[in-house]
Amino acid sequence: MPTVLLIKGIRFFFYSNESQEPMHIHVSKGDADGKIWLVPELSVCYFEGFSNAEEKDIMQITEAHYEQFKAKWNEYFNQ
Repeated sequence: MPTVLLIKGIRFFFYSNESQEPMHIHVSKGDADGKIWLVPELSVCYFEGFSNAEEKDIMQITEAHYEQFKAKWNEYFNQ
């Protein structure tokens, strides 16, 4: 589970066996978790256990680091 970013206690990562799915990033903080699609457009797959404020923060962070997340995905999965 490569961690791409850790900020505000939120971990952004992907699982090493998910290269067959569209590009996405997982997020976790404590018992809360989620998944965000990066392509074809930035969109939430699911959030479980996050507050509305945390969800807003997560999306802002994802937007700010969007290119980094895509680059790390491509680097890891050789795409």
